[in-house]
Amino acid sequence: MRDPNREFPSAVAWLGYGGLLPFVGTALLTRLEPQSADLWMRALIGYGAVILSFVGALHWGFAMMACGLDADRRGRAYGWSVVPALLAWPALLLPARHAALLLVLGFLLHLMQDRRLARHATLPGWYLPLRWRLTVVASLSLLAGAWASIV
Repeated sequence: MRDPNREFPSAVAWLGYGGLLPFVGTALLTRLEPQSADLWMRALIGYGAVILSFVGALHWGFAMMACGLDADRRGRAYGWSVVPALLAWPALLLPARHAALLLVLGFLLHLMQDRRLARHATLPGWYLPLRWRLTVVASLSLLAGAWASIV
């Protein structure tokens, strides 16, 4: 019998990896269309802010549903769930390079919180490896876009 917590759902793969296309695409466009690099960089920052807010909300869902969390850890998961949005929002107001760095910091902090949560809650076995891969590609895209905007 298959364990649904270990099996990587195909919808998750399509949606997760498909969600990287705007990161990679806009990062490439900052380099390929230098005359529109500012536009593509703003699009990259905007998308990064939306996705960082989205991943924060995952912790709200885990706090509601995850087995293995005591009341204190559940409260911390609820509390953390809003932090990524609070990091993402000012990124929309910062110069592109600073915004990209703030978003990368947010993604890395969130990955650390994911790992911390996984020590105490029952999460699907595929969740952390997927979050690691998505975080790496999103972060590298943000850094590449920021680098292209200064070269």
